[in-house]
Formats: sequence, structure tokens, C-alpha cells
Amino acid sequence: MRDEKLTGYTPTLIPGVTPEEKTIVQSRKVACNNGGGTMGHPMVYLRIEDTQVTCPYCSRTYVLAEGAGDDGHH
Repeated sequence: MRDEKLTGYTPTLIPGVTPEEKTIVQSRKVACNNGGGTMGHPMVYLRIEDTQVTCPYCSRTYVLAEGAGDDGHH
């Protein structure tokens, strides 16, 4: 699922279908492969622009911890 126009696509969350698990992270840059192994997906690198980002492959949501995320604005 590639976002060719860089629109900031994020999946539409569907209650009961989309994972409700949220992972708290300390950095605006996160890597996701849905746990790897045979049940994983290709490694994707995501950037949290505001407070959270959702993986377009597995719909895992990564939430920036309070007070975290000052990675030099790169």
C-alpha cells in the first residue's frame, strides 16, 4: 500500500477489526514489521508528525510519549 502522492495516508480505524493496541514510543521515528517472522510485513519506517502514527500495513498505532520526540527536528 504505497502512498505515491505522499498524502499522509493512514488507515481508517474500524472498531473490532483494527488492532486497538497502542505502543508508546520515545522517538518520532519508528520501524514496524508487525513482529517480523512469517506473519510480519516488510519493514517500514514511519515518522510521527503530531502525536501518533498508524502503520499502513498492520494498523498498529504508535503514540509519542509525553515530553518525548525532540530528535533534533530531522
